[in-house]
Amino acid sequence: MKNDFLMSKCTETRRAILTMLHTAGSGHCGGSLSCVELLVGLYYTKLRVTPSSFKEYHHDRFVLSKGHVAPCLYAVLADRGFFPKEELSTLRKLHSRLQGHPDSKKLPGIEISTGSLGQGVSIATGMALASKGEDINVYSLLGDGELQEGLVWEACMAAAHYRLDNLTLLVDNNGIQLDGACADVMSLGDIAAKFRAFGFHVIELPDGNDIAQVVAALGCDHEKGKPTCILAHTIKGKGVSFMENNPAWHGKAPNDAEYELAMSELEARE
Repeated sequence: MKNDFLMSKCTETRRAILTMLHTAGSGHCGGSLSCVELLVGLYYTKLRVTPSSFKEYHHDRFVLSKGHVAPCLYAVLADRGFFPKEELSTLRKLHSRLQGHPDSKKLPGIEISTGSLGQGVSIATGMALASKGEDINVYSLLGDGELQEGLVWEACMAAAHYRLDNLTLLVDNNGIQLDGACADVMSLGDIAAKFRAFGFHVIELPDGNDIAQVVAALGCDHEKGKPTCILAHTIKGKGVSFMENNPAWHGKAPNDAEYELAMSELEARE
């Protein structure tokens, strides 16, 4: 799939995210915008799942471990036909299937309900263990602040111990969490070295918002007997100048004026 098409999809996804959050009046802008290339690259070039195959056992799995960036996943799933795009306008509304965090009992395309940080990657590890040897690959998206959770590393130990080469973790390393810079809240040190020490094959992306780098990393062969970590250095709030690298936009929605400005910036990028 050509990169110009994927870049267009990334811009389209960012517009959908901003529109959802503006309509809802709440939600998480920063992280939803920073992981766009990771999810677009995964769902358009790698993940073997469709609305029909999702109902069957043999399909690739994706677990959104950083569940608060659900708007990005919803935008991608809707574009891939898992549910009508018109439903995106119901984000966070009463009785909506599009909750603030993904709910597998309500929405097609969601493998497991997530929200409590660290639990998604643990579940993904269990899925990979259960499906090992069955030509089923499991992917999970984590935030860098999420790596401060101890159960993430317990899952990583298990993934390496059971030689889960059908498991790929994508780390959205934007450097910012709820209360500020990750380095100030709880320094993560050398993340790549940590994953290697835990037995992972690590692919580091200097620019995780470059769709070409993401697609190339997803296309790499798995190292036999090792789980994979794609460590993507991204920008919080990517695509909107006043949101980029600004912790204030971790968990709030744009007002009318901010929404218009953000959308005009995205339009100018095309």
